[in-house]
Amino acid sequence: MKKNYLLTIFFFLAFLFYSQLGEAQNFANDTPVQEKIEGLSIYPNPVNSGKTFVYITSKKNLVKRIEFFNVLGKRIYSTTLVGKELNISNLSKGVYILKITEGGVSEETRKLVIK
Repeated sequence: MKKNYLLTIFFFLAFLFYSQLGEAQNFANDTPVQEKIEGLSIYPNPVNSGKTFVYITSKKNLVKRIEFFNVLGKRIYSTTLVGKELNISNLSKGVYILKITEGGVSEETRKLVIK
């Protein structure tokens, strides 16, 4: 009788360990890998209030989706950039966080200061 209890406990612990290991592996496989945008550059930064454009370049120069957030994290503006010039004439002085997505895969966050 004692052997049956030990065998049952052994199989229960083995099952428990195996199921947790499987969940950890699935979690790791489901997590997307964030790629960096190679050679990302935003200039001029800081921007003087008289300027109406900033230039955003990268090594691949693919179409970019750009979202502007204020320092409180509220999204205030978003656009799609095909070339390098981004019109910022509608933005007031302040600090902005830019979330830049290139090619739908690569994503970066940068700070832009308008003086």
